[in-house]
Amino acid sequence: MADIKLNVIKPSVNNMSARVFLRASGLGFTENDVYGQTRTPEYLAACPAHLTPMIETAELPNGVLWESCAIMQYLSNKHGLENLYPSDPERRAMIDSAMFYLIGTFYPYLARATYPALNFPQYPGEVGHSDADAPTKEKARQAAVEALAEPLDVFRAFYIKDQPFIGGDKPSIADIRLAATLEFLAVIDYPLPGWAKAYVAAMEKSLGDAYAEPAADVRGYIGYVRSLG
Repeated sequence: MADIKLNVIKPSVNNMSARVFLRASGLGFTENDVYGQTRTPEYLAACPAHLTPMIETAELPNGVLWESCAIMQYLSNKHGLENLYPSDPERRAMIDSAMFYLIGTFYPYLARATYPALNFPQYPGEVGHSDADAPTKEKARQAAVEALAEPLDVFRAFYIKDQPFIGGDKPSIADIRLAATLEFLAVIDYPLPGWAKAYVAAMEKSLGDAYAEPAADVRGYIGYVRSLG
């Protein structure tokens, strides 16, 4: 019987990461769609940060854990998932660095560039969250779009180089996080460079069904948003 409960909101790349990971891991789990429920008293009692993805398992000190990268790291460490998160210190250092660079540098630009088109709320302090007029908000969004190219190319030039994936010959948890993130760029018709297109295709082929269903949910939502004009 599955002892891991994964709470998700499906049209989210953060959630897609955890969903792909758990399917690829071979671990038993159940998935619970909590769309519209993350600020209920019941959810907040467990997760005061009101975030997804969130796993529930009695083995954790407080019974729950959120943040996609932390979830993947914890479950990989606990279950010895060497294929997704190798314990070799040098290989792991590259995987960790790639994930932290993504969430610290690349993802903030991506959020500023895509969240307005996805009807997701912007973060406090961002121009998109302010009472600025529409042209000012769009100027800030476009600046974020233009800023994406440089950190994106860092993954090609430094983390991947001449190997198929960040993890080497096989995808790692950093690859899962990057591929899921790249999915959102379709909503703004961002011209992915050829290497990034080939990389996502290689991820799909390598992970198969583990990638397919979560990706379909994200792509379906993006298609719906774009159909609204």
